Amino acid sequence: MVIIYSNHMGSDFSITPTGSILYNFEKLSPKPVGEFFLTAHSADKPDDAIPVRVRHMRLQGDEIFFVAESPVFSIDGRIIYISDAPHIQTRLNIVSRGVSGAYRLSVHFKTSLNGEPRFMIPGIFYKNNRPEGCLRRYPAFSSNPPGASDPFLSPYWAFRADRAAEPAVFIWDDNFYYSLSMQPYFAKGLSGLFFRSSGDAIELGLNYPYVEEPMKYSFCHETGTAPEHTFFHLKRGEEFSITFDFRAGKRDLHSYASSLRFIYERDRKNLSTFPWMGADAARALAASGLYRWHFDDAEGCLWETAAFDKYFGRRDKYYDRMSMHTAWSSGAPTAMALLWQGRVEKNDNYVYAGVKVLDKVASGIAPCGTFYSCWSSGKGWTGGWNPSDKWTQARVCAEATLFLLRALRLECKYGQAHPNWLAAAKKSLDFAVSIQRADGNFGAFYDAETGAVAGWEGSGGLLWIAALLAGYSFGGEKRYRDAALRAGEYYSRFIEDEFLYGAPGNVHLTPSSEDGANALVSYLMLAEMAREERWFALAQKAADWLLTFRFSYNSRMPHHTILSTYHFHTKGGDIASPAHQHLQFSGLGCHPELMRLGRYLEDSYYTERAREHLEFCHQFIAREEGDFGARRGMVPEQFYHTDWRQPKGHVLALSHAWCAGLILYANLWEKEHLGESTLRLNQLGQSPNDNGGAYPVSTITTEELPMTERDTLFDG
Repeated sequence: MVIIYSNHMGSDFSITPTGSILYNFEKLSPKPVGEFFLTAHSADKPDDAIPVRVRHMRLQGDEIFFVAESPVFSIDGRIIYISDAPHIQTRLNIVSRGVSGAYRLSVHFKTSLNGEPRFMIPGIFYKNNRPEGCLRRYPAFSSNPPGASDPFLSPYWAFRADRAAEPAVFIWDDNFYYSLSMQPYFAKGLSGLFFRSSGDAIELGLNYPYVEEPMKYSFCHETGTAPEHTFFHLKRGEEFSITFDFRAGKRDLHSYASSLRFIYERDRKNLSTFPWMGADAARALAASGLYRWHFDDAEGCLWETAAFDKYFGRRDKYYDRMSMHTAWSSGAPTAMALLWQGRVEKNDNYVYAGVKVLDKVASGIAPCGTFYSCWSSGKGWTGGWNPSDKWTQARVCAEATLFLLRALRLECKYGQAHPNWLAAAKKSLDFAVSIQRADGNFGAFYDAETGAVAGWEGSGGLLWIAALLAGYSFGGEKRYRDAALRAGEYYSRFIEDEFLYGAPGNVHLTPSSEDGANALVSYLMLAEMAREERWFALAQKAADWLLTFRFSYNSRMPHHTILSTYHFHTKGGDIASPAHQHLQFSGLGCHPELMRLGRYLEDSYYTERAREHLEFCHQFIAREEGDFGARRGMVPEQFYHTDWRQPKGHVLALSHAWCAGLILYANLWEKEHLGESTLRLNQLGQSPNDNGGAYPVSTITTEELPMTERDTLFDG
């Protein structure tokens, strides 16, 4: 056995008889940290692994060089120390050994398992990924899966890299954590990542190119959810390189934050966002779109979606989903933003519409004492997307309360009183205090008639913290503050466990970017009220968790798709949830809080990530009639950065009220509190247009469905 000692870190690498690399790091553990090995597969015999064995290793300075061989190609490897975390970077140069064909190379790290494993792939996998009792089915971990009755439960998952907000995989056990990260693309196509738990061992790894198994979480192709194996085409004498990073350390559930920040800081200068227009143009278009396409004066609603094409609309208009949640996907936050824009721009139509919708929301107090979840045309007040139509949801109720109070504060500046808004908000706050459990939990769902808590699971109720603090600051009632503090204590366990779930009603108890946003809003408000370091620390942790959903790179879109045609940039976009694989605007709901957090901490990382999300959201706001097939001012919600319900590169052809409202809200906040917009325009590849916006003329590489994927694609 060849042993190479590092004279820099006191660690050693040794070649095993099977040709793998055993890694020791005494500062971390007296036992081996784990074993690295490589495997290859051919398209001709995808189930048969081709051996790849390390033959030679040498130390040169602080770097380690090795040579690996297989019947197909030889590999020159180089291991570089980045820090003593330990954090090492490995670069592999792969050279064909005189053969040609379709192949895949996989990198594995395997180690012993101590206790129960947990996982993270940013944006798509958290802990076991699906809490007990969750009604949605999507990829989740189970060491004892039930089989055909739930095929999305498995001890092994492999994904294409573009599903992840950052292509990295993390595993924790009771003692340690381990992570591998990679570039989303390599010279031969799209990369992939995987993890596996088997008996007393855990494994994480990288695929070049990607594999999706045991199921593909995609429903838009004829192959359905069948596993997908891809391969690159290797010509005789051809060579290419790949680079990946490995980290390990003592168990720390927050360790992902420094890893993801390192990747972000390393790559940020080479990756741009691509806003189409400035703040003023975006506000003008979004407000116009809300008023023209979503506002229904007859019912006092901002309907949640409007069709791009009137042919698919209802009532001889563009209305699509004629429902309005009292918050979340429309309702109070969107109406408050439209009202705000109306006041700032002295537009009586917007003021009228905003007030009328907020009056509608205020009238939606259920018999239990808080808000119904949703108004639906022809049905009246309903449960919306809740598991039961008789229920109302904690997040929706809390957010409706919060934004009614924010709208009241706004109107006070203009000398306007709305006693019905105040009465509704106070009833809702009193309801929250009355049902709060002694430990601080508000529950997730309520019976709209009786007020009985219909489910205590998850962290969806934590937004009551923000609503109660808004009520306390408005009226000074100490019991609202005390209830918020009790809730802060209770829901902190979800932040410390790095697993927040339950905010969006349409995915039940699924972890989501909205959960992170709501936690940041609530805990920063607690910190600002109490001025205690603990609450600031929890707000920062919530922000870090939120940012695991935020893209820090630009995914390549297939040629001829609408996202490719319009040079769409994914950097700054938020993945909705592991259940909903699309990019969206929800992070704008905590844009003020993320900006304030960065300023409190004197840390530009948070303000930059906030600004990038705002810039991401300034794409696909229809600038004129027919822009990307929409009407002027329409704003779609779902951008498919990977295959899911629609193929990669698609845009859901519906304008969403909440997206337009969030654009207004974030830009108006910057205008009032910063005095100027933080948006950066006229970057490389952009040209200002005559209307003060920017036509997209980007240099971003598109995904050309390269020969390595197109010609050698095999379904396993």
